[in-house]
Amino acid sequence: MWRHSIKPRPGWKDKVVEQGLVFPMTDLPDGSQTPYWNESAWYEVTMDEVLHLERVTEELYEMCKHAASVMASGDRFSDAQLGLASGTLPMVRESLKRDDPSVYARFDLVWNGVEPKMLEINGDTPTGLVESAVIQWNWLEDVFPDADQWNSVHDRLVKWWGDHRAAGTFPGNEAHFFNSAAETTGEEAMTVAYMRDTAAMAGLATYGHEIEDLGWESEQRAFVDWGGRKIHTAFKLYPWEDMLDEEFGKYILSGLEREPVRWIEPIWKTMLSTKAILPILWELYPDHPNLLPAYFGTPGDLLEWVAKPLHGREGSNIRIHTITSTEDDVHDGPYDTDTMVYQEWSPLPSYEGNRAVIGSWIVDGVAAGMMVRESDGPVTDYYARFVPHAIGTEARPDEETIQKWLVE
Repeated sequence: MWRHSIKPRPGWKDKVVEQGLVFPMTDLPDGSQTPYWNESAWYEVTMDEVLHLERVTEELYEMCKHAASVMASGDRFSDAQLGLASGTLPMVRESLKRDDPSVYARFDLVWNGVEPKMLEINGDTPTGLVESAVIQWNWLEDVFPDADQWNSVHDRLVKWWGDHRAAGTFPGNEAHFFNSAAETTGEEAMTVAYMRDTAAMAGLATYGHEIEDLGWESEQRAFVDWGGRKIHTAFKLYPWEDMLDEEFGKYILSGLEREPVRWIEPIWKTMLSTKAILPILWELYPDHPNLLPAYFGTPGDLLEWVAKPLHGREGSNIRIHTITSTEDDVHDGPYDTDTMVYQEWSPLPSYEGNRAVIGSWIVDGVAAGMMVRESDGPVTDYYARFVPHAIGTEARPDEETIQKWLVE
């Protein structure tokens, strides 16, 4: 992979906002701003590299599903050990047994040019979706109209909704979409609106509002929207571990619903949203070339490590310990640090001072595309920048070939 400097398109900020990215800039603590969408550079990858990343992504996902079943077995963890509401794991086991459909996830990979290593999986509430599926593709159309990009995210999302609609998965061929009013950057609302668009493109009737306005109808023993409409299928970008702690989460845990809502993502994805999956993967697949050694609650035999909270996001509350530093690199944040997962320290590669992490998307179990985020320091945090990519000299395939790939 190579990083190239390039002149941004005139009016790039207005373009990406018009295309759905509501925060092209990131506010810094000193009151200034820095680009979140950074098109003053782009990353070049080869087709061979893409094919390798695809294979790794799909293999890791199958390993994560296996790990989820082990984690939920009841022998390995309790709800309390995973920081989950009491009664969560039995529901996870039932969800796995039913094979509740899930749509997407994103791996974060560190890649130094040989074997990519899994840093984590964002299996419940992955973001960066609009930038990956829409904004960077439109950038490619403008800047390299004949080139290709590893990016079938949008087409695969629409296909997922369409396939399940045809299979009768969604009662009434409708779905609700919820974002939380507590998230004020617009990222959650933007992502949920985009997912709603993909469902509508697949022919579903869609409804949406803030999840805080979700209602409970006692007589029907059912969740209803703010208009009193019964909810059958619902997409949310709200972590299960938080949702089940809410008042309405108790209705879910107690099994009061006459016909339970089909939540997307399903509750079994809770296992793919906690860092506890990292040591389980290492136990199940020791010395796997795409995993880093990881341990639960202790650094074990690791000399250099990163301590991560179970439910941390955006690099918050992590601690980096290296043998060359006299003090650990500690990052503040709001997450509970009583239980930490320790993972071997694997620094991000630096491209002229820009530390790059690969986000690898999977939709319906199929590797679907990548995104690159850059940071100035060792942690990919809130201030990281999204940088588009293209596949080197590879010409864009024709529409017939694309459609053939989608059904393979």
